[in-house]
Amino acid sequence: MPFSAIKKTMMALSIVAMGAFGASADVLDDITQRGTVRIAVPEDFPPYGAMGIDMKPAGYDVDVANHVAEKLGVSIELVPVIGSNRIPSLQTDKVDLIISVLGKSPEREAAIDFANAYGVLNNSVFAEKDSGIAGPDDLAGKSVSVLRGGIADMLITEVAPATAEIKRYEDETSNTQAFLSGQVDAIATGDIIINALKARSPRRMPEEMFILNTSPLYVGVKKGETRLAEKVNEIIAGMIADGTLEGISQKWLGRGIPDKM
Repeated sequence: MPFSAIKKTMMALSIVAMGAFGASADVLDDITQRGTVRIAVPEDFPPYGAMGIDMKPAGYDVDVANHVAEKLGVSIELVPVIGSNRIPSLQTDKVDLIISVLGKSPEREAAIDFANAYGVLNNSVFAEKDSGIAGPDDLAGKSVSVLRGGIADMLITEVAPATAEIKRYEDETSNTQAFLSGQVDAIATGDIIINALKARSPRRMPEEMFILNTSPLYVGVKKGETRLAEKVNEIIAGMIADGTLEGISQKWLGRGIPDKM
């Protein structure tokens, strides 16, 4: 064989070998071989996830994560995270999945892939049970507090009647305190905020009157991990079909899952 042909053959074999050694492992195979799935869950967003008195994570997302691990047939390593380190934990291989109140955005879709939604967050108007508020028109002549410049501020401004008084506050503590102290008739905010508030059993108990918008929560997977995403999608579909997800939602959120997420 001419030297040039031998050289080309050796180069081709070298490229194949480099590809074999350089190719990233399939994460679903890694999970199976390891016998453990590492899942990022929230440590500071009750009732979706927070550290319990036993210093173990508990909440809606934690129950979902445990069920996913069970259906994968492996044990689970829960990795508590905060909002800012969820995606970096996935990108640096500290976790295999994110189940931590994660919504989609163009920036996030450029960084990671997503399996299907397993829940939703609502931005809603909350008031006392006997407030008589069932929709935007019922805010006429009433006052409602909101976080200035937030999503709920934009939404309530669009639908509130002209005679409604929208009181804007600079942070969620002031926003919720305005409702708790009786300064306003209602509050517009996310159900994460209200569920955390209700866990403290306040004297003035807010109840969801009507929904302003709904944001799905997705499972985050590393870029290109199609097999893992498809497997998680299969598990989520099973949880919806057999009522498991409905039960988790009723347990932690006091409401069922929507027909569409």
